[in-house]
Amino acid sequence: MLARIEQLRTLEQRPGAASAASRPVFDKRGQLLPRERVALLLDPGAAYLPLCSLAGYMQDTKDPAASVPGGGMVAGIGFVSGVRCMVVASDSGIDAGAIQAMGLDKILRVQEIALANKLPFLHLVESAGANLLKYRVEGFVQGGALFRNLARLSAAGIPVITVQHGSGTAGGAYMPGLSDVVVMVRKRSRAFLAGPPLLMAATGEVATEEELGGAEMHTSVSGLGEYLAEDDREALGMARDIVARTANTVRAEPVQAHANPSTLRQAQDRPGSARTDCGPRYPADDLLSLMPASLREPVDMREVIARIVDGSDLLEFKPLYGAATVCVQAGIGGHAVGFITNNGPIDVAGANKATHFIQWMCQLGHPIVYLQNTTGYMVGKESEQGGMIKHGSKMIQAVTNATVPQITIQCGASFGAGNYGMCGRGYAPRFLFSWPNARTAVMGGEQAARTMQIVAEAGLARKGIKPDPAQSQAQFDRIVALFESQADAFYTSGLLLDDGVIDPRDTRDVLSFCLDTIAQAAARELRPMQFGVARM
Repeated sequence: MLARIEQLRTLEQRPGAASAASRPVFDKRGQLLPRERVALLLDPGAAYLPLCSLAGYMQDTKDPAASVPGGGMVAGIGFVSGVRCMVVASDSGIDAGAIQAMGLDKILRVQEIALANKLPFLHLVESAGANLLKYRVEGFVQGGALFRNLARLSAAGIPVITVQHGSGTAGGAYMPGLSDVVVMVRKRSRAFLAGPPLLMAATGEVATEEELGGAEMHTSVSGLGEYLAEDDREALGMARDIVARTANTVRAEPVQAHANPSTLRQAQDRPGSARTDCGPRYPADDLLSLMPASLREPVDMREVIARIVDGSDLLEFKPLYGAATVCVQAGIGGHAVGFITNNGPIDVAGANKATHFIQWMCQLGHPIVYLQNTTGYMVGKESEQGGMIKHGSKMIQAVTNATVPQITIQCGASFGAGNYGMCGRGYAPRFLFSWPNARTAVMGGEQAARTMQIVAEAGLARKGIKPDPAQSQAQFDRIVALFESQADAFYTSGLLLDDGVIDPRDTRDVLSFCLDTIAQAAARELRPMQFGVARM
């Protein structure tokens, strides 16, 4: 596990290092690097949860050593002037901030999180727009959802604030256009539907960038910008001031300190907080060794829960019934939560127990945390005759229609329909994170290969052909390799099938931060409108 965590940290550092290589260019222009902008915008010392940091990993190249994850942007939840916000920054140190394929999916995902959790959306923009050398029509069409989501956020009463650090061309110009408030930087900000080259190609007209879309023009003539800053630092200070003055609708004090700084930056206790936060009685370091290297080895997930929850205090629901499915009530950082996890396949009794427990948590109004560690629903003659499909479907219905927030952590195996019944990505949990050892697939690689081998041999037998053992083994090995490569947590995270890979020792901190975010969203009063704020 430690080796996997070290690999994770190495991958997370790659985009920052690649972006920092552009420092001489930024220094020459008098600009800050993207991560420096984010650091100055956020409250010093306050908690910060990075999101989708492996986006795009192994998607741009099949060489693990050459793949730079991140999707060309920085994104996470943090505090700005005491307000919990979603912060997104174009990584303009890499390919001038051009939008990457998985970068689009990443921003759509964090917009979805912002909308679900009523988080003000702050975007630090400097992007060359779409990379025309890698143009794909589906990216252009699906990219419209980015702007649709901005309109939805604003109409919901959630502030959308943009700092235009550099260029925004064509569709990128609608980023400030669909924001409630825009800060621009003198001689650096640009926003136009057609830049000088496209303008000349389309109409023959000759104009400078400043005339078409400079900061001074937009703040004094077109009205696209509200505030004009002299440099990046002043622009970020203005953004902090703007957020501070949204206090009547979205102000929320930073909550509860989080101890482990590797995922969450240190935060100060909220003054006067009455919440109790009694840590687990067992050390978080135990989580490094509780999960076996082989998914075939059993593990008691109660041991995991005991190292995550307040006081290691568990109330297990129906412990003797459907014992391979574990349902527990506990607390995290003072929040009452229900846990559902797996000590084996989900059988008929386990599915019924989970369905009952989900409905019980909905009646209590307690969020549900799923700790995935399952090879799926039980198969076999006895299981099928016992109504596994019917009872598993009831569990999936309960997960789908639960009225409380749901959070998923993929701790081990996430195979077959077990991924669905345990609130996988397709079931829209509020947040979903993976441990480095997690594996996601329709089934294990060896099971898939053996299934195909049986089918192929049966087909040959019907034709009276004897299978070639060498060919059969070669096909077996190819299928195993295919499944294993795609089941890896880093690969699935690169496809944004989770919101990030986390160190198991940070699980309590991450869950506490997410539960704080959800609780503040529930308490936050918004003033929705029929339309978003229109630019005047």
